[in-house]
Amino acid sequence: MGDSLGLSKEAASTDSNLIVFCGVRFMAETAKILSPEKKVLIPRPKQEVECPMAGMVSVQGLKKLRQKYPEANIVSYVNTNADVKAESDVCCTSSNAVKVVENVKSDQIIFVPDKNLASYVSRFVNKEIIPWDGYCYVHDRISAEEVSKAKQDHPDALLLVHPECRPSVVNRADRVLSTGGLVSISKNSDHKTFLIGTEEGIIYRLKKENPNKKFYAAGIPKVCINMKKIQLEDVYKALKDEKYKIELSETIIKEAKTALDRMLEYV
Repeated sequence: MGDSLGLSKEAASTDSNLIVFCGVRFMAETAKILSPEKKVLIPRPKQEVECPMAGMVSVQGLKKLRQKYPEANIVSYVNTNADVKAESDVCCTSSNAVKVVENVKSDQIIFVPDKNLASYVSRFVNKEIIPWDGYCYVHDRISAEEVSKAKQDHPDALLLVHPECRPSVVNRADRVLSTGGLVSISKNSDHKTFLIGTEEGIIYRLKKENPNKKFYAAGIPKVCINMKKIQLEDVYKALKDEKYKIELSETIIKEAKTALDRMLEYV
């Protein structure tokens, strides 16, 4: 269990030549980029498990934006498809986005695809951020009003939100953290009650790993439908029939890996 990049690193480090990735398409693609010699499977047809946010940015649109801002560096969130990563100068995660943007050479940054994460990064860097008009439909639906109401209902709770949330929600948070950061602080904090402003599925894991603490959704629980489509039967069929295989061109793999490697250099 883990975030997309963490899982892809785990896949790369294993001795197995077969990886079944239970997630959306860009996650399985990242595993293939880091492990091109391995067979990477996703248990449902890739068109059924697309990340809507990743689908909001196209290579063609990105090339047009690069022509408009020729001095800018393109920083792409790991929540992008492989062809967009290949078109980018460097990738970032939600936890290292600020550090990556700080360390790229240009003072002008095209940030794709999440405008909310771009807004969060802009709070900490003295650079011009040109955001792509994309968003995570799950995090973007979390409203400031429902977060405030949840805080009123649980005044002693620590409010943790993901940086993909809207700025008005981020402004109300006690801490703004990546998925990995949410897991870590929930374990290590002295607080006993937490409000979680991200996809509701993480709450099951937090409760399981911290049985003596209480976790509530920061408002009406929000669900990523695409992430929930993979069922145990799909995993069985993927293992039995070795489908559905992730296939990327050597060029895409090479250029996307360069963007990922550059991220590791910057952080």
